[in-house]
Amino acid sequence: MRQLTALDAQFLSVESATTAAHVAGVAILDPSTAPSGAVTRRCLVDLLRERAHLAPPLRMRLADVPLGLDRPYWVEDPAFDPDAHVYEDTLPEPGDDRQLAEHVARLHARRLDRRRPLWETHLVHGLAGGRVAVYTKVHHCAIDGVSGSEILVSMLDPSPEPRPVEVPPHDAPEPAPGLLAMLAGAITRSIVQPVETLCSLARAAADLDAMPVLSALPDARRVAQAARAIAGDARPLPQMPPLAAPRTPFNGPISGDRVMSFGTIPLAEVRGVARAFGMSPNDVVMTLCSSALRRWLEAHDALPDRPLVAAVPVALRAGAAGAMGNRISAMITPMATDVACPRERLAAVRGAMAAAKRRYAVSRRTWLDDVCSIVPAPVAALATPAVFRLAGVTGAGVNLIVSNVPGPRRQLYMCGARMEAYHPMSVVTDATGGVSITCASYDERLDFGIVACPTRMPDVWSLIGHLRDAMDELLELAREEEPAGDVPGAPEAPGAPGGQDGTGERLEKVPA
Repeated sequence: MRQLTALDAQFLSVESATTAAHVAGVAILDPSTAPSGAVTRRCLVDLLRERAHLAPPLRMRLADVPLGLDRPYWVEDPAFDPDAHVYEDTLPEPGDDRQLAEHVARLHARRLDRRRPLWETHLVHGLAGGRVAVYTKVHHCAIDGVSGSEILVSMLDPSPEPRPVEVPPHDAPEPAPGLLAMLAGAITRSIVQPVETLCSLARAAADLDAMPVLSALPDARRVAQAARAIAGDARPLPQMPPLAAPRTPFNGPISGDRVMSFGTIPLAEVRGVARAFGMSPNDVVMTLCSSALRRWLEAHDALPDRPLVAAVPVALRAGAAGAMGNRISAMITPMATDVACPRERLAAVRGAMAAAKRRYAVSRRTWLDDVCSIVPAPVAALATPAVFRLAGVTGAGVNLIVSNVPGPRRQLYMCGARMEAYHPMSVVTDATGGVSITCASYDERLDFGIVACPTRMPDVWSLIGHLRDAMDELLELAREEEPAGDVPGAPEAPGAPGGQDGTGERLEKVPA
């Protein structure tokens, strides 16, 4: 039995008629490698049933405290059956990428049923070329990017032949907390809440200059430095650039509908640009997103004269496979969308990311948890949707979330079918922007998934095109920096070595 943290509970509280707080992914499979030549619903159900012990979030459901007096608990669902969570759909002809994206977007807009384990899987037939797709969503209160990647890998195999998985002896599930125990816990928490609020405020104040909105307050930097000094941390704070998010067409109140687009960029191209300019592959990803967003805003005659501000989730989880909940922080960084010259824009992103990383290195890395812990659970559950809605009306805290999720580096198979691609999907809210960009590394690819509210960004596919144009732009700059053959896409010089340069490992270790 485990109680949700304040951050986990926040992902529950933020849900409303217009916001669904689950993360998801679309796996594109080639069934021709499967022994039967097909992927069936029965095959998926059997796979999930055999390996559910590797993924606790799939087996757990919420146990609510009466009257919402405290945060819920995780308990094992005695009636858990994967068969009740797996659905099957078929696209009409011709089954192209846009039809798949439209279908997945409708699924992504629906909130999960909180009366049972918080996940669903949809097997989608009818894709062009005989392919199938598997869309899976899990509530964000149960997983973060790293644990979600672990669940994905637990369901995959290194070859079409399923690997043997040892099933541990079945232990009796831990009993759910009783009514009296939950009420006693709620009373205890209400007694200590004032102390917890003060402690959380003190810890959060130490990172005031690195938080969206709050960093713009007068003397935020001095307050942060003073709070650190009181706590015994005399390290000077690196200077942060301004973090005031400008208004854009995709910031503001959102609807309950979603649109989605997806695409892929070869990982070798990202590494080549990173090598040419002495930067990390993740910095290249941020440059791509900055350039694509600038192009989109220019096309809509809505380019602000200030840089957009992005929240970049950072994984704090280490070696806790199968753990429930979230272990994440965030770096807040400007995106250089206001810089017209591509070379100068790349340098600006590199500088902004370096500043964000220096600041993050001295942060407590718990400010998200601390901010969520300031408000008592009953108040947070009632007030969060209204606060987020108000933030969307009055001004964005950040313009969007850009997330780079570490994924498997080699080719993998599901039910014997080769996984061609895996496109991650995230959350959009009133306060964090009506578009989110997520990418995942897989088998020498960088697979993007973009989710948006159609009232904010109806032409979401254009952003995929802008990403490709931005990559071509960076490759051209890289060719000017390095001899021919050193950058993917350039003619190979005689005797020039091919293959990997090892930067993929760095990509998987950067913020996820």
